[in-house]
Amino acid sequence: MVTKQPRKQRKALQNTPLHKKQKAMSAILSDDLIVDYDRMSLPVRKGDIVEIMRGQFRDHKGKVERVDLKRGVIFVEGATVQKADGTDRFYPIWPSNVRITKTEMKDEKRNKIIEREQI
Repeated sequence: MVTKQPRKQRKALQNTPLHKKQKAMSAILSDDLIVDYDRMSLPVRKGDIVEIMRGQFRDHKGKVERVDLKRGVIFVEGATVQKADGTDRFYPIWPSNVRITKTEMKDEKRNKIIEREQI
């Protein structure tokens, strides 16, 4: 993207195809996972254990409950806020503000991606 205008930046983000948004949903890996996978980051998936590093839930660790590609956020178990009627809801968190501490490796595509990158 060449433009600096905020409205065009926002519009480009809104109109990005989902297959490109998936790549933007990456988070850094913990130090031991960097050594294991020989890479710095991976896209966040449901089931990963993450540590929140920024915001009001800093230092909270939990399991990723949902990944919302359309909004570009993830929802972490335990990171909830209380609504006016007393019910809890998940607080949306940007994936760039978390660190993956344990990965969910049940997905065959993810395994192939990691193996392909290690060669």
